[in-house]
Amino acid sequence: MTDNAVAARGDACLPPGLTATVEIVVPVYNEERALPGCIDVLRDYLGRCFPFEWTITVVDNASTDRTPVVAAELADRHRGEVRLLRLERKGRGLALRTAWARSQADVVVYMDVDLSTGLDALLPLTASLVNGHSDVAIGSRLARGARTLRGPRREIISRAYNALIRVTHGVGFTDAQCGFKAARTEVVRPLLEKIEDDGWFFDTELLLLAEYNGLRVQEVPVDWVEDVDSRVQVVSTAVDDIKGLIRVARAKASGAARVPDLPRRPEPRAAHPDAVLADRRGGGMLWQVLSFGAIGVLSSVAHLGLYALLRMWLPVLLANLLALTITTMLNTEANRRFTFAGSRGSTARTHLLGLVVFALYYALTSGALLVLHAVNANPPRLLELMVLICACVLGTAGRFLLLRGWVFGRASTSSES
Repeated sequence: MTDNAVAARGDACLPPGLTATVEIVVPVYNEERALPGCIDVLRDYLGRCFPFEWTITVVDNASTDRTPVVAAELADRHRGEVRLLRLERKGRGLALRTAWARSQADVVVYMDVDLSTGLDALLPLTASLVNGHSDVAIGSRLARGARTLRGPRREIISRAYNALIRVTHGVGFTDAQCGFKAARTEVVRPLLEKIEDDGWFFDTELLLLAEYNGLRVQEVPVDWVEDVDSRVQVVSTAVDDIKGLIRVARAKASGAARVPDLPRRPEPRAAHPDAVLADRRGGGMLWQVLSFGAIGVLSSVAHLGLYALLRMWLPVLLANLLALTITTMLNTEANRRFTFAGSRGSTARTHLLGLVVFALYYALTSGALLVLHAVNANPPRLLELMVLICACVLGTAGRFLLLRGWVFGRASTSSES
């Protein structure tokens, strides 16, 4: 940040006369028609309504029409306000990576050339970055308060993709693809070195890495109107996005997604000197036992219902295995969010360890029955039931202790290292 900006991450405030420089990047590919109107509207808005020092950078992604000529004319006409950066290779992610990495501004922004997102969201998007409260800010078409006008096809695809991200990565943000994002430059530079995608998945990868590394991602509900003159190839983009989600999940599980040089946000602390603090691990042992038991009951009901549904198409063992696996992952996620609410870390690693714990539980209960039948080939049903109940009780207690001390205890420790 500039000399006037706040240096202390944990004590961000907005002192009188605070200034910041903001660079707004507009990536374009064959946009000779849309570019002049975009720059005119954007300059007019920034001049009237934006309080910080600003620059617009048009990044041309190897356009084959007159876009480079049009952009050069605009940069010459509005010298000092509009700049042109020409790249000889396509890729929106490449455009943002190149422009943001070279930027000397305190805050970098990107928006689509069609200006589908209402510009009134620009100041809320950047204000929390200027004073250090947030690290990355994104416009969201799916957050409460957002208003959108778009066709059912893009609505369904967008909601399905963002739901997939939340299920597979356990993220908190709602809209990864809205073309309206900003970041503190000092924070985004280390992230850029980790991001591998140069295409449309760049946005999602940026947000996944930011949240995984403990950065604060702020969502701003936006007004958004669809422009049907889009360069997005839906099918190929969807395939690339799914591949990207798998790649980032593997990086999280291996620890490769950790960014060592990233400025760390300090732990929350009470402002009042006499505050009585809550138990960070979710309310103590009593709460954890009660929550674990309630989630276990709900998981059992879900398992039975899912098994009954899958049994309509699958054989017994496969239906039971799928039902158990799915409900175990849901059980682990519920315990992560409620029972051990203070724990943080890789969602993928947490679920992998949760499945390992379940496998041990399954081996214990099955092993108890196998040992019983090895000792007595035809045991009474009552004895078999009693052995299974004892094994389940022992396995449940062991599963709780492993989740508490290994799965979530390890996640919390690794996130703070």
